[in-house]
Amino acid sequence: MSASHGDSGAGEESRVAAWRTALMRIARAREVSLIVFIVIASTVFTLMTPHFLTMQNLLVVMSGLAMDAVIAVGMTICMVSGGIDLSVGSVFACSAIVLAKLISLGFPVWSAIILGMFVALLWGALTGALITRVGVNPLISSLGVMGMARGVVYVITSGRVISNLPKSFQNLGQGNLLGVPKLVWVALAAVIVGDFFTRRSRALRQVFYVGGNEKAASLSGISVDRVKMGVYMLIALLSGLAGIFETARFGSASSPMGTGKELTAISACVIGGASLSGGEGSVLGAFLGLILLGLVRDALILNDVSVYWQGLIEAAILVAAVAFDVLVRRRRGR
Repeated sequence: MSASHGDSGAGEESRVAAWRTALMRIARAREVSLIVFIVIASTVFTLMTPHFLTMQNLLVVMSGLAMDAVIAVGMTICMVSGGIDLSVGSVFACSAIVLAKLISLGFPVWSAIILGMFVALLWGALTGALITRVGVNPLISSLGVMGMARGVVYVITSGRVISNLPKSFQNLGQGNLLGVPKLVWVALAAVIVGDFFTRRSRALRQVFYVGGNEKAASLSGISVDRVKMGVYMLIALLSGLAGIFETARFGSASSPMGTGKELTAISACVIGGASLSGGEGSVLGAFLGLILLGLVRDALILNDVSVYWQGLIEAAILVAAVAFDVLVRRRRGR
């Protein structure tokens, strides 16, 4: 009888310990910390500006972040692989400008969209080839592609805006579905699909192995070059898709569009827990990091803070997130 009682007591203790361990894991998750921080920040911003926490304002914020979220999905995967892509803003713009120019020349909308996406794919393939075939550093490769893609944008536009796009095309990025802007649904779909496949897909799990230890991944039979090529083509496609939807949203395309989107995407990924050395990161974390950046930016606007300060504050947040990431990993190493 006493032995039975002892066994049940031990079983109860083990269950409690299991629950405690599970709760500690949840508490340590970067996503949970970000959600808590977002709630606290939202409360503070609401006290500063009563109009902050209204449905209308939040939908405006989410609409502005929607295409950044699509790019952040690709940037997360890229950073997990141990790389980085500075060309996303220029690829974003190049796909948009090519699409808008083709439509203005009389091409059917869907063929223009396909060709715009194909242009993005070519830029991604070029970046991947420079990294895998030539051996150029990802930072330098993407920086070079950034300059070339932006150069193509200026050659096509000569600095002018391409507007008067057909209403059938604009409908892709305008209007609401169930009271929520269409672009927000596009962003949510990209985040949900991206997060699911990075956690469950065998192909995308290989990205983590490559980013964690490239040599070990190669020895285990993973084609490292093929994975990297796929990563840079994927992020380029997502950037091109974002550029096309953004063009539909505003009904026009201009040469400066996409400027600074690489900084926003990288900031969101680092805040969300992506490691600069590769092997770690989550799409959900990047999305939450992007929301935090968007809320900070919106609060600054509502409080009439100069637009010139916004870039400075966003860059400061990135530096703080990188410093925090380095310190945490250094502490783990000890």
